[in-house]
Order: sequence, then C-alpha cells, then structure tokens
Amino acid sequence: MKYSIEKITTLIGARRIGEVDAQIGWLLTDSRSLCFPEETLFFALKSARNDGHKYIEDLYRRGVRNFVVEAKGILEFCTSGTEHMPDANFLIVPSPLAALQRLAERHRDEFNVPIVGITGSNGKTMVKEWLYQLLLPSQKIVRSPRSYNSQIGVPLSVWLLNEQTEIGIFEAGISQPGEMMALRDIIQPTIGVLTSLGAAHQENFRSMEEKCLEKLELMHDTEAMVYCSDNDIVSRCIRRMQYKGDKIAWSQCDEQASFFVKNIENKGQTTRITYIWQQEENTYSIPFIDEASIEDTITCAVVALRLGLTPGQLADRMPKLEPVAMRLEVKEGQRGCLLINDSYNSDINSLDIALDFMNRRESKRMLKKTLILSDMFQTGTTPEALYAQVSDLAVAG
Repeated sequence: MKYSIEKITTLIGARRIGEVDAQIGWLLTDSRSLCFPEETLFFALKSARNDGHKYIEDLYRRGVRNFVVEAKGILEFCTSGTEHMPDANFLIVPSPLAALQRLAERHRDEFNVPIVGITGSNGKTMVKEWLYQLLLPSQKIVRSPRSYNSQIGVPLSVWLLNEQTEIGIFEAGISQPGEMMALRDIIQPTIGVLTSLGAAHQENFRSMEEKCLEKLELMHDTEAMVYCSDNDIVSRCIRRMQYKGDKIAWSQCDEQASFFVKNIENKGQTTRITYIWQQEENTYSIPFIDEASIEDTITCAVVALRLGLTPGQLADRMPKLEPVAMRLEVKEGQRGCLLINDSYNSDINSLDIALDFMNRRESKRMLKKTLILSDMFQTGTTPEALYAQVSDLAVAG
C-alpha cells in the first residue's frame, strides 16, 4: 500500500519544501536499514545520543529523496541547506517522531479488521509469535517484526498493514507513565491482551498498580480483553478502570472464569492442558514444560478461540508450535554441552523463568550448570538488592 507524498504531507500536517512527485511504500528511521530508496520516506529522529538529520546527505547520495525533518535540524546538519538537493522533498514538522506516529495512526484508520494489541512485562513476543503460528494456516496476518513495541517500533509495525491483511498482531511496550496512550491510538486494538505483570521498568513507576493501570490503557476502547485473573493486582486494577468490553479471564483457580484451566500434566518434554471453554471440556498438548511457556500458550489459546479457532483446530496446531529465537532456545553445543539461549530479555523475571526452564529439562548426562548474565537495568531496586535476588535464584536453581 503506497501513499503519494502530497497525501502524506497533508496527513502529518507538514510544510513541504520540494515539488517532486513520489509514491511512498517504506518508512525509515535507521539509515542502515535502507532497501528501496526511491519509495522511502526517512524520518530524522532525535535521541539522547544521536540525531537523524546528520544522515540526510548520505541518504540522499544513496537515492533517498523524501525526508521528514525539523527546520532546526536541517540548518544544523545540512550546512549547504537544501539547495544542493533540488530533486528532494523535505516535510518540515515540529517533531518527526510525532509525525511518524500520526502517519501510522492515519494508516491504521484505513483497516476494519481484528487487531490484537499485546502488552505485559514478559511474554509479549512469545504470545505474538505463537498466536501468529496458530492463526497463520487460515488467516493472512501482519505482526510486529521481532520486538518492535516502542514509540518508534509500533508505528513502523502498524505501517505494514496492507490490503490483504485479515488480522494484525502488535506488541506495545512502555517504560514510563504516559506512554501507552500514544501506542493505543496507533494500534487501535479490537482485542487487548495482558500477558503478565513483573518488575521490568519498575524504576519509573511508583507502584506495581500504577504500572498495571498504564499497561491497561491499551485496552481502553477494545471490544474484549484477555488476562489472567489469578493475579490480584491485575484483577483489582481492571475493576478500577471500569472496562466496558468483554472481560475474557483465564484462571487455574476460578472455575467460573471464561477459560478455566482444569489440569496441567507434564509428560516427558510435552505438557497436556485440559480446559473448560463455553461449558465444554477440551485439551491440547504443547512441546514445552516450563511454566512461562504453559501460561503463554494459555493466553494464545484464549485469543485464538475468541478469533474463531475451534478447539479441534487448537488441539491440532498447539503441538506444532516452534520456539522463538533467543527465547528459551535450546541448542546442542560442543563437547556434549546443552545451551539455553534466553538473551532476548534481561530482567529478574526472565532469569527466574529461564532457570525454571533449565531445571525442568530432563538430562541423563548429569551436566554441570553454568549461568552467564548481562547487566539488568530499570528494575526499580538498588544493585545490592537486585543481585541478592539474582544470587538467591541462582542458588535455588
């Protein structure tokens, strides 16, 4: 799906310098990812350590002719002004990031299809990828690439919606108060999903309740929301938000929940899950045994059933789920060792999940365990308290 440069100028409220006709199909924020320069619109974003305006002249030499910029940025980094780039279009805006988000929001308005918005402290990417695998055989799906869930990643993901899309699945990640509203307006989910509530990015929130309510902003206008009602904080916050859509709770404790998990049985390297959905008992099996994967597949099951998958289709497709790269990824190493790669995340909850995963894997070789860690940031605790937790987990594992 392409937009004329004239239409984009109007949609983002820009002042245009240049009169070159162009059809835009690609949005670019990282100059290293350039693929199709003639159809690319580059957004010169600023960050604490970098400024996209300084890459404009290089991108021009590489064939890009359409840029969203700040007037000040052009003056600072394009020392000869725009006169030496006469066949280029410059869309002048107060904030290229806000323009990127606004363009994605207007693009989202063009589609009347189910959109799943996923948020939570852990499990967003796992749920997104596994839901994609479950639905793909019968639906044409657009999903967030990798873990594109930020203020920049979300608009780039939503831009991928096209005329063939039947379902969209997008992650939404926040690190401080006030961020979710912008992502909600871009994604405009019809189904909201809360995967979990943990310590990631806690340093920017006064309490777990404040962070939970911020995440729940994604659900504000959805037709339905999926969550685990066994978490007291989550259930309490949902009551506070006075949600008007369908609450589709899953639970291992409450038999009255929309999706009641009746039994979980481990057999070797597989898990069999028995559940009650719409007064009927059904089962499915998955090729995983750790708690995090079990919970993520339950979330996927609820969403998939809501989107029209039958229990029979669920039972057929769940055993075929494949691991997500760098998420509890098991590989055979050299000299008989076993490697578990969980480098996608780095927080205390992910460490707990990875250690649980490691301990649940059967090994007749009686291998020694070696734990390799990177730094953990934005935990909301002091280094002393954090690494005391890390030590306790490691010893227990």
